[in-house]
Amino acid sequence: MVGMSLKDLDQAQFDALAQETRQRYDELKARDLNLDLTRGKPSSEQLDLSNALLALPGEDDYTDATGADVRNYGNLAGIADIRELWGAALGLDPANVIAGDSSSLNIMFDLISYAYIWGTNDSPRPWKDEERVKWICPVPGYDRHFAITEHFGFEMVQVPMTPDGPDVDAVAELVKDPQVKGMWTVPIFGNPTGITFSPEVVEKLAAMETAAEDFRIVWDNAYAIHTLTDEFPANPNVLDIAARNGHPNRFWYMSSTSKITLAGAGVAFFASSKENLAWYSSHASIRGIGPNKVNQLAHARFFGDVDGLHTHMRKHAASLAPKFEAVIGILEERLGGYGVAEWTKPKGGYFISLDVTDGSATRVWELAKDAGITLTKAGASFPHGVDETDTNIRLAPSLPPLDEVRTAMDGVATCVLLACVDAAQR
Repeated sequence: MVGMSLKDLDQAQFDALAQETRQRYDELKARDLNLDLTRGKPSSEQLDLSNALLALPGEDDYTDATGADVRNYGNLAGIADIRELWGAALGLDPANVIAGDSSSLNIMFDLISYAYIWGTNDSPRPWKDEERVKWICPVPGYDRHFAITEHFGFEMVQVPMTPDGPDVDAVAELVKDPQVKGMWTVPIFGNPTGITFSPEVVEKLAAMETAAEDFRIVWDNAYAIHTLTDEFPANPNVLDIAARNGHPNRFWYMSSTSKITLAGAGVAFFASSKENLAWYSSHASIRGIGPNKVNQLAHARFFGDVDGLHTHMRKHAASLAPKFEAVIGILEERLGGYGVAEWTKPKGGYFISLDVTDGSATRVWELAKDAGITLTKAGASFPHGVDETDTNIRLAPSLPPLDEVRTAMDGVATCVLLACVDAAQR
């Protein structure tokens, strides 16, 4: 019967599908499962790939490339060893890269905090003194991004994602408002869609005129090298592109090793114009004396060079790719042709975005929960957790073992069919 849309089924076919789906769901609940597809955490298998870090840099290895003792205070910008390696990996000038502690999300929060309290280096006044601050949020997007701007009380304005990235025409219209101060982005293998921005979208975001002189794009390049294949995506140097277009301070560029080595003990990076970095450092130098440089040296020793980094990422791909293939394969086998769902097919990153029939996502989430399968709550990829069409669910297959991913996704497919059959009940 697969291959026929629900609307194309005659009454007998529809009744047969409904009965079969309810029976499968009852059997699913009877299995008393406890499976989790919520957050995009590395699996134990992936974390094991970096266990050698726990012995690095070693008892007698504590000086960086400049001869400085990494065990001591200082060097807010981070050690040259890791900044040069990461600059080479991302195609950035190391002079424009700061290496920090483990979380790029912490740096993003700090950036917004500094702008809110004191204003940016281009601000006429602190953002807290603005009548209102508006922030552009491509949807579906990263829930923790939205949580930051919600925390500061910013008005979050949604723009839809397209297969090439955010709707740049909609963005260009919004930035005519001087109260629009910024925009969230995940430009490569985005969360949750897996979409990579096209060169045209990147160029337009870098070049567009904005009413606010202090407009900033948070370029959260969290998945720049998280391929699921042997090939790595093109990674445009948006700092250079923006400078060439007369907007050198537009981008706050983020990256980290959090899903590359040990998620709780990585290195985060902030790249931007020299003027932006000086502004950031003027506040960050008061906040703290310097990052964990021992950990930075350990990472530099662990990777060695960009080739070593890429070799390591291919090991991650070998672990992750079968799980993504299982998710997509089961969705195609169980739901393909019924016209009740669409999903992305990313070539990298950590997530798959599942869209179900309008008004059905919350019901799918509830059915899965009752069957022992925990999904990210419907709407989580939208500001304030509200998806007005109630269609989107983020799938994160990285953490569970492959057999659990298969079991969970077969159950999710049953829940999707049941929710949509019930909604279309004749």
